[in-house]
Amino acid sequence: MRIQISKLTKVYRGKVRAIDGVDLDVPLGMYGLLGSNGAGKTTLMRILAGLLRPTSGRVVLGGHDITTPAGRVAVQRTLGYLPQDLGVYPDLTARRFLDYIALLKGLDARSARRRRIGELLEVVALGEHADRKLRGFSGGMLRRVGIAQALLADPRLLIVDEPTTGLDPEERIRFRTMLSQLAGDRTVLLSTHIVEDVAQTCRDLAVLAKGRLVFQGATGELVSQAAGRVWNLTTSGPAPAEGRIVAAVPEGAGTRYRLIAAAAPHPHAEPASPTLEDGYLALMEAAPC
Repeated sequence: MRIQISKLTKVYRGKVRAIDGVDLDVPLGMYGLLGSNGAGKTTLMRILAGLLRPTSGRVVLGGHDITTPAGRVAVQRTLGYLPQDLGVYPDLTARRFLDYIALLKGLDARSARRRRIGELLEVVALGEHADRKLRGFSGGMLRRVGIAQALLADPRLLIVDEPTTGLDPEERIRFRTMLSQLAGDRTVLLSTHIVEDVAQTCRDLAVLAKGRLVFQGATGELVSQAAGRVWNLTTSGPAPAEGRIVAAVPEGAGTRYRLIAAAAPHPHAEPASPTLEDGYLALMEAAPC
């Protein structure tokens, strides 16, 4: 499902511009939305999910304008949404919780509903835990329940907001892999402030900063934002005064620094190949305040 956003703005009370004139075109497949906390990502996700009305602008999802009542209804039938904080009923089992959500989504045929729930519990690797109460689930397992509920109606668009926050490394990898597999025949919009999640799953992304779109394109294009600006320096002296320190690792009697700077920050600094994180940080330094 293609997403087309034109001149989108959201102004809250107090004239706070959470989204400020965003133009964005999201194709089929996995797409990353990157930005720091407070950049406007969640506001944009809630607008796309039909939970929040924009102040102005246009959003077309699969040919439906969600700024109109008819468009919102049409899109919500083909959309799955995993919010940053999914509320669950801790005394329900995973199977019963999904059954309850399926009924709310209009899946009334009992046999078809049970079959779909069973399939999804296997997809998210929770089949053997289907009849355990949710109060005993880890954070990663609850996120997987969240993905299952978002997939109940087999949506053409899946929106996930900060899905790996708080997960341990193994669960983060499992979750990222699952999202990539789900993107085969649908659009998956991944909103996160964790650069590594985008680096490992998305070929294309957009970056928000203070409600404004400051980048959209391929991950390689974002990496190039830091070309010629990344340096390694090992020293036993004080920390470099020039440039932005990205990493500092003790090494023998000194410290090995990774820095972003327009020019060599020290006579002994050596150029390094940029990563997506370097490109993102370089972009943020250049973004207008």
